[in-house]
Amino acid sequence: MAAPARVLKVLVADDHPIVREGLRAIIETMSEFTLVASVPGGLEAVRAAAANPPDIVVMDLQMADLDGVQATRQILAGNPRAVVLVLTMYEDDDMLAAALEAGARGYLLKGASHGDISRALRSVAAGEVVFGSGIADHVLARLSGQAAGTTPFPQLSEREREVLTLLAQGLGTQNIAMRLYLSPKTIRNHVANILAKLGLPDRSPGFPSNRGHFDLS
Repeated sequence: MAAPARVLKVLVADDHPIVREGLRAIIETMSEFTLVASVPGGLEAVRAAAANPPDIVVMDLQMADLDGVQATRQILAGNPRAVVLVLTMYEDDDMLAAALEAGARGYLLKGASHGDISRALRSVAAGEVVFGSGIADHVLARLSGQAAGTTPFPQLSEREREVLTLLAQGLGTQNIAMRLYLSPKTIRNHVANILAKLGLPDRSPGFPSNRGHFDLS
């Protein structure tokens, strides 16, 4: 008999009380997660993560005491198995790049629906990388190579860029495999290579399903 799934611990860091309460309400409807701390600042997030290490951190980026990028770095330095899902109102490329460089595994805008947030929590828990719809547009813009004479993500092979383009269009591992006439295992290997080359560590706190799949819907 399979062991029961572990309930994953979630830490929320956001300086807006209404956002924190909204996230609390969403998490309380999901039996696979439990909220262990809800704090208004980056420093408090780092302290709370040290006191009771979370599996998932939902992180705002702009907070008064310590910004979300620095808080993400500090939390992951102390707990490399945690995953960070950014929930912010900022969608510019610099903020996205900084968050990903710090180790964030997901990036949603605060206009995301309750359903989007629930799916994102489950996706990052399964080891996926999640970009909200507006953020996926930024990835696709880079992949389009609009800047003359430049190759987007030059560290990736042509096949890896092809896979990333399909991921950013919202296709999952199975659909990409069918589109490219490759096996799902091969696509998962390509995704693992993309993660490594883009500096995104492969972290999964608990869920075994769909590991290695990006959800960029």
